[in-house]
Amino acid sequence: MAATTTLGFLLPTGLSPRRGGFKVSLIRCSASPLTTSGLVEKPWDSYNARLVLEDGSIWPAKSFGAPGTRVAELVFNTSLTGYQEILTDPSYAGQFVLMTNPQIGNTGVNLDDEESEQCFLAGLVIRSLSISTSNWRCTKTLADYLTERNLMGVYDLDTRAITRRLREEGSLNGVLTTDQTKTDQELLHMSRSWDIVGIDLITDVSCKSPYEWVNKTDSEWDFNTASRSGKPYRVIAYDFGIKHNILRRLSSYGCQITVVPSTFPASEALKMNPDGILFSNGPGDPSAVPYAVETVKELLGKAPVYGICMGHQLLGQALGGKTFKMKFGHHGGNHPVRNNRTGQVEISAQNHNYAVDPASLPGGVEVTHVNLNDGSCAGLSFPAMNVMSLQYHPEASPGPHDSDNAFKEFIELMKRSKQSS
Repeated sequence: MAATTTLGFLLPTGLSPRRGGFKVSLIRCSASPLTTSGLVEKPWDSYNARLVLEDGSIWPAKSFGAPGTRVAELVFNTSLTGYQEILTDPSYAGQFVLMTNPQIGNTGVNLDDEESEQCFLAGLVIRSLSISTSNWRCTKTLADYLTERNLMGVYDLDTRAITRRLREEGSLNGVLTTDQTKTDQELLHMSRSWDIVGIDLITDVSCKSPYEWVNKTDSEWDFNTASRSGKPYRVIAYDFGIKHNILRRLSSYGCQITVVPSTFPASEALKMNPDGILFSNGPGDPSAVPYAVETVKELLGKAPVYGICMGHQLLGQALGGKTFKMKFGHHGGNHPVRNNRTGQVEISAQNHNYAVDPASLPGGVEVTHVNLNDGSCAGLSFPAMNVMSLQYHPEASPGPHDSDNAFKEFIELMKRSKQSS
C-alpha cells in the first residue's frame, strides 16, 4: 500500500495579508511504494553498470537498453546528429561508440534511417539520455530500440573526461557490464585479454549471397539531381559492411547494382561484365582480411574501381602500399578534407581506425585528398588502372553532403573507360 505524507508549500496569492502576502497551503501526496525489504524505491535510476577500460579506469554508469557483459574497443564520435545511422553502421562492429554530443535520444528512432538490417556495434556510451522524444518520424524511444536489438547502452558518465583520455592515450579496449557479481579486477582482466587488431570482422557483417539493389534516395531527401547520366551502368558492389546510403546514392546516379559477399570470387564478378566495381566500407583491420586484398588485386585493371573507407585501405594494400592503426581514428561528421586537385575543402563524415601510409605507395599512385586535422591520406587515384578511392564517406548519413559529387566522378570514370574500350 502506498505511504502518504503531508508537505507544506508557500504559495503566493497576492491577496492575503497574512505572512507578508503568502499563506501556507497543505498538499497531501503519495510517496513511492515500499519494496519487499521495507525500503522506499528511488524515483531515479541508480548506477547499475560499469565501463572498465584497459588503462585501469572504472566508470560507474546507468544502464538503458539490454543488460549483459560485452568487451570491445572504445572510440568516440563527434557527430551532433545521426545516432541511429551510427548504431546501424556495420563499420562499428567490435566497438563501443561514445557520443561526444552530451544529449542523445531527442529524436527517437524510425525505420527510414537504418544503414543496415541490424546493429553491429557492441554498445553505446552517452552523457545524458533524453527523457522525451520530439520528431514527426519517431516510432519508438532509443531505449526501447536498444532493448529490442539486444544492444547495451549506458549513460550518466563523464564523456568529456573519457574522450580526453582516448585522445591522449588512444583507443582503449574495455568491458561494459550490468553484472554486479563480477569484480573490477575480473573486468579489467577481460579488457586486457582481448584485442581488435588482427580479427576478421568483415565476414560477420557481409551478406551471405548476391542480391540486386534497386532503391534510390527518396525524392524528399535527394538534394543533388543535376547532371546525371540517363544511361545505366552495371556496378558490382563488394559488401565488406556496406551502408545502405552508399547503394541509394549509386542507384540515384543511374547505376544497376549487384551486391556480392566479401568472399565472392573475382572471376565470378567479372563474368557479370560490370562497368565498374565498388569496394565498400567495413569494420576492423584491413590486414586481417588478406583474402579481400587478393580479390582486389585480381580485379584491378579489369574494370574501373571505387573504394570507400575499408575499400580505400584494401586498394592501398593491393597497389603495394601499407596500412597502419591510428591513435584514435576518425569518427564524426565534421572532418575537413582538402581535395589536392582543386584546392577545395570538404567537410566530411568519417569512421575508421586505420589509414594508408602514403610513403609506402608506388609511383603513379596519387594522393588526391588529405585530412586537414592530421595530414593523413584521405583519397587515392591510379589513372593507369582506373582506380579512385576515398577514406571517408561521400554518402554521409549522417553528415554533410560536400562529397556527394564523388559518385558522379565514379560515373565519369566508367563512362571514359567504356568510350576508350
